[in-house]
Amino acid sequence: MTRPKKDVIRETDAEAVRLAKTLIRAARFGALAVIEPGAGAPLASRVGVATDIDGAPLILISMLSAHTGALLADPRCSLLLGEPGKGDPLAHPRISLACRALRLERGSADHIRAERRYLNRNPKAKLYAGLGDFSLFRLEPERASLNGGFGKAYRLDRGDFITGGAVVEELADSEQSALDHMNADHGDALCIYARHFGRVEGDGWIATGFDADGMDLATPDATCRVFFPRPLQAASELRSALVEMARTARAAEQER
Repeated sequence: MTRPKKDVIRETDAEAVRLAKTLIRAARFGALAVIEPGAGAPLASRVGVATDIDGAPLILISMLSAHTGALLADPRCSLLLGEPGKGDPLAHPRISLACRALRLERGSADHIRAERRYLNRNPKAKLYAGLGDFSLFRLEPERASLNGGFGKAYRLDRGDFITGGAVVEELADSEQSALDHMNADHGDALCIYARHFGRVEGDGWIATGFDADGMDLATPDATCRVFFPRPLQAASELRSALVEMARTARAAEQER
């Protein structure tokens, strides 16, 4: 008698969605897989990454690279994100995004926003971002495969981890001024966010991005994803959310 196969894919829940968003937003690099022109074979390479304000991955790549020519010939690609830690590398969570690559036209509004966000996350890229042979690509996710560790496999749709709505454009317009203000005047609060909500140690954290779900923090060697208590419905809610979180984190530290 043939036994029915057990479905190893779990039902996507809020915990899986949060993990997926964390892996995408916190990534510093990823493995980009493309289709090699002519041969039709897969070709994988490491790329630096950031995210657009809605959560779509951004990559800055040279026109001299083999994977760039491959994307221009066939925009279908996959991006694997997730950094291994100590012990078995397969025990750590990772996510594979099935995407279509879109080359952003230099000088367009989409390019200006994407470049700003990419350089906030990867400041050393300022050395070559303006060179003529480098281009920014936005990777439009269609679906994702999430592995949260042994026995924790999920399939996600685009809507599970890409944010939509008017709040996205609202935040895009005001984000940089908010980042500049927090980094210049409230570095202590950023470190408190990292410690209390991100569960990471160390000083020198700066904010590299705000979005409807939360904020991205970074030091030269690490990143930290912090979620808001509730997703923002409008850009005007950002300040009150940050104030509330700082108050909560400080109160918790004083009770220790």
